[in-house]
Amino acid sequence: MSGKLIHRHIDVNGVRLHIAEQGEGPLVLLLHGWPESWYSWRHQFEPLAAAGYRVVAPDQRGYARSEQPADVTAYTMLHLVGDVVALIRELGEERAILVGHDMGAPVAWVTAMLRPDVVSGVAGLSVPPVLPTGLVPPSITRTLYGERFYQIYFQQPGVVDAEFAKDIASSFRRVLYGASGDNPRAQQPRPWVIPEGMTPLDTMPEPPALPAWLTEDDIRAYAEDFALHGADAFTGAFNWYRNIERNHELLAAFQGRGIDVPALYVVGDRDMVTALRGPGGVRADVGKVAPRLHAQLTLPGCGHWTQQERPAEVNAALLDFFAHLDSGATR
Repeated sequence: MSGKLIHRHIDVNGVRLHIAEQGEGPLVLLLHGWPESWYSWRHQFEPLAAAGYRVVAPDQRGYARSEQPADVTAYTMLHLVGDVVALIRELGEERAILVGHDMGAPVAWVTAMLRPDVVSGVAGLSVPPVLPTGLVPPSITRTLYGERFYQIYFQQPGVVDAEFAKDIASSFRRVLYGASGDNPRAQQPRPWVIPEGMTPLDTMPEPPALPAWLTEDDIRAYAEDFALHGADAFTGAFNWYRNIERNHELLAAFQGRGIDVPALYVVGDRDMVTALRGPGGVRADVGKVAPRLHAQLTLPGCGHWTQQERPAEVNAALLDFFAHLDSGATR
């Protein structure tokens, strides 16, 4: 029996986090990306729990039902990794399998790099391991893609926050469809660059219809949780991006370290991430950074929202990886 999905709050490192939890067995932590929440894993809870795992998906700090620290510097990678480590401990466990998507993938990768003693295995969806900090800093992406690259645009405190919070449901419809494999523009992935005079949302019009994997109920679930923070609905999420450069300063001592635990990487062939370039950012480097790589999978026709667009394939890949961890077969 996998039991029912339950919701509760846990205090970690002085921040109150909401978690969704189902099942019993080895702990699996599902770490969402931007601009998502626990709900992005809605198709993973039951299958993973039914297979004998304790599945926990937090709203990470600043997101949805979790607390949103006011200080922008409270969102460094060290804070985020600290939350994962503390959450494992507060759940009464010593180790966990980490699965991260989008911005949650760097958190998973870096946690595995810094604390292999508490990580049994790590799976990244969409974003590959770019160590030691998880993402290429603005000082480099600015040179690669220009001042209008989305991560540079996100650096402006208050500006993009207000643009996204003006109509939360519309923002989710635009972003979730816009970066999906169902958007015709995604057939040829390209970096997200905001043309002069436009906002990020201007580049992603309201879709004529939602794709089959996304419903208005899904949009409502996201929007209602983010609306709990009012005008600051997205500020905590954007603050993650505002610490990327700071992360490179804080983690400079770990330059050259790799990931010593078994790993899995899954990406859609229509994901914008596949069009990015930069130090360590290419998929060919995954096996070099994570030498115990179990598999690297590319999902045809899939865009950025990996586990939502292709839940059956993602669940099968995760369970295959977990089985290898359980048997000790992963090299």
